[in-house]
Amino acid sequence: MFRLSLAVCIGLGLLANGAPVATGCDRDALLEAAGKYVEAQTAGKLDALQDLLDKNFTYQENNKVIAVEDGVISLPLVIDHSRSTADTTNCASYSELVSSKGSKPYVIGTQIRHDPESMAITMVDSVAATTGAWLFDAAKTLSIVLQEDDAWTIIPEDKRDSRELLQQAADAYLDIWSNATAQDAVPWGTPCRRLEGSAYTGSGAASDTCTVGIPTNHNQAPNTHRRYVIDEAMGTCQVLCVWEHMMMAADSHEFRLENGKLRYVHAITMCPGQTCRL
Repeated sequence: MFRLSLAVCIGLGLLANGAPVATGCDRDALLEAAGKYVEAQTAGKLDALQDLLDKNFTYQENNKVIAVEDGVISLPLVIDHSRSTADTTNCASYSELVSSKGSKPYVIGTQIRHDPESMAITMVDSVAATTGAWLFDAAKTLSIVLQEDDAWTIIPEDKRDSRELLQQAADAYLDIWSNATAQDAVPWGTPCRRLEGSAYTGSGAASDTCTVGIPTNHNQAPNTHRRYVIDEAMGTCQVLCVWEHMMMAADSHEFRLENGKLRYVHAITMCPGQTCRL
Protein backbone atom coordinates (compact mmCIF):
# COMPACT_ATOMS: atom_id res chain seq x y z
CA MET A 1 0.00 0.00 0.00
CA PHE A 2 0.97 3.65 -0.41
CA ARG A 3 3.29 4.84 2.36
CA LEU A 4 3.06 8.32 3.73
CA SER A 5 6.33 10.21 3.80
CA LEU A 6 7.28 12.36 6.79
CA ALA A 7 6.36 15.43 4.74
CA VAL A 8 2.90 14.02 4.09
CA CYS A 9 2.41 13.22 7.77
CA ILE A 10 3.35 16.76 8.70
CA GLY A 11 0.96 18.08 6.09
CA LEU A 12 -1.83 16.00 7.60
CA GLY A 13 -1.19 17.33 11.09
CA LEU A 14 0.37 14.06 12.33
CA LEU A 15 3.49 15.19 14.13
CA ALA A 16 4.93 12.55 16.47
CA ASN A 17 4.10 14.59 19.56
CA GLY A 18 0.49 14.93 18.43
CA ALA A 19 0.67 18.71 18.11
CA PRO A 20 -1.62 20.10 15.40
CA VAL A 21 0.02 21.67 12.37
CA ALA A 22 -1.16 23.20 9.10
CA THR A 23 -3.03 20.76 6.88
CA GLY A 24 -2.25 20.03 3.27
CA CYS A 25 -0.76 17.35 1.03
CA ASP A 26 2.82 16.72 0.08
CA ARG A 27 3.72 17.95 -3.39
CA ASP A 28 6.10 15.11 -4.15
CA ALA A 29 3.49 12.51 -3.19
CA LEU A 30 0.88 14.12 -5.45
CA LEU A 31 3.28 14.24 -8.38
CA GLU A 32 4.39 10.66 -7.74
CA ALA A 33 0.76 9.53 -7.94
CA ALA A 34 0.32 11.55 -11.14
CA GLY A 35 3.32 9.70 -12.55
CA LYS A 36 1.67 6.40 -11.68
CA TYR A 37 -1.42 7.56 -13.54
CA VAL A 38 0.68 8.19 -16.65
CA GLU A 39 2.10 4.68 -16.27
CA ALA A 40 -1.44 3.28 -16.03
CA GLN A 41 -2.57 5.14 -19.14
CA THR A 42 0.50 3.93 -21.03
CA ALA A 43 -0.30 0.34 -20.09
CA GLY A 44 -4.05 0.66 -20.54
CA LYS A 45 -4.71 -0.88 -17.14
CA LEU A 46 -4.79 0.25 -13.53
CA ASP A 47 -1.96 -1.90 -12.16
CA ALA A 48 0.41 1.04 -11.52
CA LEU A 49 -2.33 2.88 -9.60
CA GLN A 50 -3.92 -0.07 -7.84
CA ASP A 51 -2.30 0.41 -4.44
CA LEU A 52 -3.24 4.10 -4.42
CA LEU A 53 -6.93 3.78 -5.25
CA ASP A 54 -9.66 4.14 -2.66
CA LYS A 55 -11.90 1.08 -2.82
CA ASN A 56 -14.81 3.32 -3.78
CA PHE A 57 -12.96 5.64 -6.16
CA THR A 58 -14.83 7.32 -9.01
CA TYR A 59 -13.74 7.35 -12.63
CA GLN A 60 -15.18 10.23 -14.63
CA GLU A 61 -14.54 10.91 -18.31
CA ASN A 62 -15.87 13.85 -20.32
CA ASN A 63 -18.06 14.85 -17.36
CA LYS A 64 -19.73 11.44 -17.04
CA VAL A 65 -19.11 8.78 -14.39
CA ILE A 66 -18.36 5.56 -16.25
CA ALA A 67 -16.79 2.17 -15.63
CA VAL A 68 -13.01 2.09 -15.94
CA GLU A 69 -13.18 -0.57 -18.63
CA ASP A 70 -15.27 1.78 -20.77
CA GLY A 71 -12.80 4.66 -20.49
CA VAL A 72 -9.72 5.78 -22.35
CA ILE A 73 -7.65 4.65 -19.37
CA SER A 74 -8.31 1.07 -20.48
CA LEU A 75 -6.60 1.76 -23.82
CA PRO A 76 -2.78 1.44 -23.96
CA LEU A 77 -1.40 4.67 -25.41
CA VAL A 78 2.03 5.83 -26.46
CA ILE A 79 2.44 9.00 -24.40
CA ASP A 80 4.49 11.52 -26.36
CA HIS A 81 4.15 14.28 -23.77
CA SER A 82 3.05 14.54 -20.17
CA ARG A 83 3.25 17.37 -17.66
CA SER A 84 1.75 17.41 -14.17
CA THR A 85 0.99 20.05 -11.55
CA ALA A 86 0.05 19.67 -7.90
CA ASP A 87 -2.48 21.39 -5.64
CA THR A 88 -1.23 20.85 -2.10
CA THR A 89 -4.20 22.70 -0.58
CA ASN A 90 -6.94 20.71 -2.36
CA CYS A 91 -4.90 17.50 -2.41
CA ALA A 92 -5.13 17.05 -6.17
CA SER A 93 -3.04 16.96 -9.33
CA TYR A 94 -3.52 17.73 -12.99
CA SER A 95 -1.82 15.95 -15.89
CA GLU A 96 -1.76 16.99 -19.54
CA LEU A 97 -1.11 14.08 -21.91
CA VAL A 98 -0.63 13.92 -25.68
CA SER A 99 -0.66 10.66 -27.61
CA SER A 100 -0.19 11.36 -31.31
CA LYS A 101 0.56 7.86 -32.57
CA GLY A 102 -1.73 4.98 -33.41
CA SER A 103 -5.09 4.77 -35.13
CA LYS A 104 -6.82 6.84 -32.43
CA PRO A 105 -4.74 9.74 -31.09
CA TYR A 106 -5.68 11.54 -27.88
CA VAL A 107 -5.08 14.75 -25.97
CA ILE A 108 -6.11 14.23 -22.36
CA GLY A 109 -6.43 16.45 -19.30
CA THR A 110 -6.83 14.59 -16.01
CA GLN A 111 -7.41 15.71 -12.44
CA ILE A 112 -6.66 13.22 -9.67
CA ARG A 113 -8.17 13.85 -6.23
CA HIS A 114 -6.92 12.34 -2.98
CA ASP A 115 -8.30 11.84 0.48
CA PRO A 116 -6.20 14.27 2.55
CA GLU A 117 -5.87 11.83 5.45
CA SER A 118 -5.07 8.53 3.70
CA MET A 119 -3.79 9.99 0.40
CA ALA A 120 -5.92 7.38 -1.36
CA ILE A 121 -7.17 8.44 -4.79
CA THR A 122 -10.89 9.15 -4.60
CA MET A 123 -11.45 10.38 -8.18
CA VAL A 124 -9.82 10.24 -11.59
CA ASP A 125 -11.51 12.95 -13.68
CA SER A 126 -10.53 13.28 -17.36
CA VAL A 127 -11.36 15.24 -20.47
CA ALA A 128 -10.25 12.96 -23.29
CA ALA A 129 -10.30 14.51 -26.76
CA THR A 130 -9.79 12.50 -29.93
CA THR A 131 -10.48 12.71 -33.65
CA GLY A 132 -13.50 14.94 -34.27
CA ALA A 133 -13.01 17.04 -31.14
CA TRP A 134 -12.77 20.83 -31.29
CA LEU A 135 -9.74 21.85 -33.44
CA PHE A 136 -8.22 18.42 -32.82
CA ASP A 137 -4.84 17.51 -34.27
CA ALA A 138 -2.70 15.64 -31.75
CA ALA A 139 0.48 15.82 -33.83
CA LYS A 140 0.18 19.58 -34.16
CA THR A 141 -0.64 19.94 -30.47
CA LEU A 142 2.44 17.88 -29.62
CA SER A 143 4.73 20.08 -31.69
CA ILE A 144 3.43 23.16 -29.86
CA VAL A 145 3.68 21.80 -26.32
CA LEU A 146 7.22 20.61 -26.98
CA GLN A 147 8.14 24.13 -28.09
CA GLU A 148 6.81 25.44 -24.78
CA ASP A 149 8.46 22.89 -22.49
CA ASP A 150 11.17 25.22 -21.26
CA ALA A 151 8.58 27.85 -20.28
CA TRP A 152 6.57 25.69 -17.87
CA THR A 153 8.99 25.81 -14.95
CA ILE A 154 8.80 26.31 -11.20
CA ILE A 155 8.40 29.96 -10.24
CA PRO A 156 10.74 31.30 -7.51
CA GLU A 157 8.91 31.43 -4.20
CA ASP A 158 9.21 35.20 -3.82
CA LYS A 159 7.63 35.75 -7.26
CA ARG A 160 4.62 33.45 -6.97
CA ASP A 161 1.07 34.70 -7.31
CA SER A 162 -1.51 33.77 -4.68
CA ARG A 163 -3.94 30.94 -5.32
CA GLU A 164 -6.73 33.49 -4.97
CA LEU A 165 -5.35 35.54 -7.87
CA LEU A 166 -4.77 32.42 -9.98
CA GLN A 167 -8.39 31.31 -9.55
CA GLN A 168 -9.75 34.82 -10.07
CA ALA A 169 -7.89 35.06 -13.38
CA ALA A 170 -9.19 31.66 -14.53
CA ASP A 171 -12.76 32.45 -13.51
CA ALA A 172 -12.69 35.86 -15.19
CA TYR A 173 -11.50 34.27 -18.45
CA LEU A 174 -14.16 31.54 -18.32
CA ASP A 175 -16.84 34.14 -17.53
CA ILE A 176 -16.18 36.16 -20.71
CA TRP A 177 -18.81 34.19 -22.64
CA SER A 178 -21.59 35.05 -20.18
CA ASN A 179 -20.48 38.28 -18.49
CA ALA A 180 -19.85 41.54 -20.33
CA THR A 181 -17.45 42.88 -17.69
CA ALA A 182 -15.38 39.72 -17.20
CA GLN A 183 -12.88 40.50 -19.95
CA ASP A 184 -11.74 43.60 -18.08
CA ALA A 185 -11.02 41.46 -15.00
CA VAL A 186 -8.60 39.14 -16.81
CA PRO A 187 -4.97 40.12 -16.08
CA TRP A 188 -3.92 39.98 -19.74
CA GLY A 189 -0.19 39.78 -20.29
CA THR A 190 2.06 40.07 -23.32
CA PRO A 191 3.44 37.94 -24.64
CA CYS A 192 0.61 35.45 -24.08
CA ARG A 193 0.12 32.24 -26.04
CA ARG A 194 -3.10 30.26 -26.29
CA LEU A 195 -3.29 26.62 -27.41
CA GLU A 196 -6.93 25.75 -28.16
CA GLY A 197 -7.11 22.20 -29.44
CA SER A 198 -4.34 22.52 -32.02
CA ALA A 199 -4.93 26.20 -32.86
CA TYR A 200 -2.20 28.48 -31.54
CA THR A 201 -2.07 32.24 -31.14
CA GLY A 202 1.63 32.33 -30.26
CA SER A 203 4.35 33.04 -32.79
CA GLY A 204 7.08 34.00 -30.36
CA ALA A 205 6.64 37.72 -30.85
CA ALA A 206 6.69 40.01 -27.83
CA SER A 207 3.33 41.39 -28.97
CA ASP A 208 1.56 38.00 -28.85
CA THR A 209 -1.75 38.29 -27.02
CA CYS A 210 -4.40 35.87 -25.79
CA THR A 211 -7.16 38.38 -26.53
CA VAL A 212 -7.24 37.25 -30.18
CA GLY A 213 -10.62 35.64 -30.91
CA ILE A 214 -12.12 36.45 -27.51
CA PRO A 215 -15.93 36.56 -27.97
CA THR A 216 -17.82 39.83 -28.28
CA ASN A 217 -21.11 38.08 -27.55
CA HIS A 218 -21.29 37.92 -23.76
CA ASN A 219 -24.85 36.56 -23.59
CA GLN A 220 -23.94 32.94 -24.15
CA ALA A 221 -24.54 30.03 -21.78
CA PRO A 222 -22.01 29.91 -18.93
CA ASN A 223 -19.13 27.54 -18.32
CA THR A 224 -20.28 25.56 -15.29
CA HIS A 225 -19.42 22.73 -12.91
CA ARG A 226 -15.87 24.03 -12.48
CA ARG A 227 -13.28 21.85 -10.72
CA TYR A 228 -9.91 23.41 -9.92
CA VAL A 229 -6.30 22.33 -9.52
CA ILE A 230 -4.22 25.33 -8.42
CA ASP A 231 -0.43 25.11 -8.25
CA GLU A 232 1.16 28.30 -6.93
CA ALA A 233 4.66 26.92 -7.57
CA MET A 234 3.87 26.56 -11.28
CA GLY A 235 1.68 29.66 -11.45
CA THR A 236 -1.19 27.59 -12.81
CA CYS A 237 -4.91 27.23 -12.34
CA GLN A 238 -6.45 24.37 -14.28
CA VAL A 239 -10.22 24.01 -14.58
CA LEU A 240 -12.42 21.18 -15.78
CA CYS A 241 -15.92 22.35 -16.65
CA VAL A 242 -19.03 22.05 -18.79
CA TRP A 243 -18.83 24.36 -21.85
CA GLU A 244 -22.56 24.85 -22.09
CA HIS A 245 -22.78 27.01 -25.23
CA MET A 246 -20.79 24.41 -27.20
CA MET A 247 -23.17 21.43 -27.03
CA MET A 248 -22.47 20.96 -23.30
CA ALA A 249 -18.89 20.00 -24.13
CA ALA A 250 -16.44 18.60 -21.62
CA ASP A 251 -13.67 21.15 -21.32
CA SER A 252 -10.27 21.65 -19.73
CA HIS A 253 -8.63 25.07 -19.50
CA GLU A 254 -5.21 25.52 -17.90
CA PHE A 255 -3.88 29.02 -17.22
CA ARG A 256 -0.34 30.05 -16.30
CA LEU A 257 0.37 33.45 -14.77
CA GLU A 258 3.76 35.07 -14.30
CA ASN A 259 4.13 38.18 -12.16
CA GLY A 260 0.36 38.50 -11.97
CA LYS A 261 -0.14 38.42 -15.76
CA LEU A 262 -1.65 35.73 -17.98
CA ARG A 263 1.05 34.16 -20.18
CA TYR A 264 -0.25 30.76 -21.34
CA VAL A 265 -3.63 29.13 -21.92
CA HIS A 266 -4.11 25.46 -22.86
CA ALA A 267 -7.62 24.27 -23.79
CA ILE A 268 -8.95 20.76 -24.50
CA THR A 269 -12.59 20.43 -25.57
CA MET A 270 -14.57 17.25 -26.25
CA CYS A 271 -18.19 17.44 -27.40
CA PRO A 272 -20.90 14.76 -27.24
CA GLY A 273 -20.68 12.65 -30.36
CA GLN A 274 -17.11 13.99 -30.79
CA THR A 275 -17.89 16.61 -33.45
CA CYS A 276 -18.04 20.05 -31.84
CA ARG A 277 -19.88 23.08 -33.17
CA LEU A 278 -20.65 26.49 -31.74
